[in-house]
Amino acid sequence: MRFRFADYVLDTDRRELTRGSERVQMGPQVFDLLVHLVENRERVVSKDDMLEAVWSGRIVSESTLTSHINAVRKAIGDNGEDQRLIRTVARKGFRFVGEIEEEQAPAKPAARTADHKKGQGEASRVASALTLPDARSIAVF
Repeated sequence: MRFRFADYVLDTDRRELTRGSERVQMGPQVFDLLVHLVENRERVVSKDDMLEAVWSGRIVSESTLTSHINAVRKAIGDNGEDQRLIRTVARKGFRFVGEIEEEQAPAKPAARTADHKKGQGEASRVASALTLPDARSIAVF
């Protein structure tokens, strides 16, 4: 899924945020926090909800959460004063308030057709013979 907002594209399938043609660097938890805020933009996201979604309920200090929110804001060109994209709701949590356009990520290339495989002759037969079984197996040498 891709989310477009301001000058940014948040691609959850590729796990990247881009501004124009430039990739924005951020840590995995900062990325996950941004995705969680964007996907839940219709409501205020509590700190407990963020802890569960991003840190799987592990105990994280208030300062760690604050620094990750600040990192998300920095990555998307927002700050705690303007709050044009992420709004702080006092004693409740945070809400992504930017305008978003959702789009599906481009489809992956279609698998080769049967006609194309037929044209490969011996290579196709060898490849199909080497496919892995659906069930688990153990090989002993």
